Formats: sequence, C-alpha cells, structure tokens
Amino acid sequence: MGRQNKKKLFRKKGDYGYMKSEKIRRFLVTAGLFVLPVGVLIAGWLYYGSRNNVLTVIAVVGALPGCRSIVNLIMILRCPSMDQEVYQQIYRHSKGLTMAYELYITFYEKNAFIDAAAFCGNLVVCYSSDSGIDGRFISENIEEMLKKNGYKVNVTIAKDLNAYLGRLDAMREKRRELEKGINFKPDPRYPGLSRNEMIKHTFMALCL
Repeated sequence: MGRQNKKKLFRKKGDYGYMKSEKIRRFLVTAGLFVLPVGVLIAGWLYYGSRNNVLTVIAVVGALPGCRSIVNLIMILRCPSMDQEVYQQIYRHSKGLTMAYELYITFYEKNAFIDAAAFCGNLVVCYSSDSGIDGRFISENIEEMLKKNGYKVNVTIAKDLNAYLGRLDAMREKRRELEKGINFKPDPRYPGLSRNEMIKHTFMALCL
C-alpha cells in the first residue's frame, strides 16, 4: 500500500480515505459549534428559572453557525467512500502519476462521485463506480471549468475498472511524451506546484 493509505484520522482532499475522515471532522466541528449556545441556554434557564430571558436570544443567535455546519455535514454524509480494494489496484497502476481520490463533484444540474482521477499533460482520466453518473455531462463541465482557469485539457470518465487500469498503464509509459512541449508558467500563489498539480488543485476546487 502507498503512503496515502497510512492510518491517520484526518486526510486532505484528494487523498484516499478523505470522505470518511471528512465526515468525522465535520461532525466534530458541528458538535463543537453547539456546545457554547447550549451551555448559554441551560445557564440562562437555570439562573432565571425560565427560557424567556436574554440569554436564550443569545443562544439562538449563537447556534446559527452550527445550523450552517449541519447542512455541510448532511451533504458530506451523502457522499460514498472508495472501496479499499479498488484503491489498492489503482494505486499499483498509477505510481508516478499525479492522482486524486474520492472526489464528489457538484454542478447545479448534476452531481457525481469520482473514485480516482489521473492528471498528465493535457489529459485528465477518471474512474467512477457511480452507476448513475452522466459521464459526458460531467466531463464536459469539468473541461469547461478547467478551460476558464487556463487549462485546456481532455477529460474522460471510465466506468470499467479494468479499462481504467489499462489507461493508467498507458499514461505511465507515455508520460514524457504526453507532457512534452507544454508551456507552463508557475502560479505565484502556489509556488512549487507543477502543471499537473495545478490542474489537480483546480479540479478539486469543484469538489466537496
């Protein structure tokens, strides 16, 4: 297994295990945001002997961030996680490529879960286990968003795992050829990131 599969509680977006860790993180944040308002509400009730007091108003106002956090928690709870065996297979075939895992991408019209995405040159090759994904719609919209950010790439979404693994092998073998002759000016906001990593970064900005 790769470094991304090491046991740690919280994972970064794009790492395998992100969905599970993000659900835990958002739950803890949501619970934490309600601790103070609930404490104020109880304190006011005990002190005044009634909930009709100024501290109740303060508690209600203070609960608003927690309410917003609940919405975010519900959204992430609806997202699936990537199968560990599938991750291991993809990892073995993707060594040397810039990869991202467990991406739940959202557009106004449609949403989709993308298990893995490989970034190389002008290609973004994805695999999705989401049986209901509209591959053409999602890929076209990703291409449009990346183009608006200065990256004209071709995005494909595979639904067959074996076909995807074969595509990864081909990308690894032809990596230098795929990246040859592409001009890239590093973004001063993200020093040190390669073009593939910048495309990955922009792609992930579209995801939860």
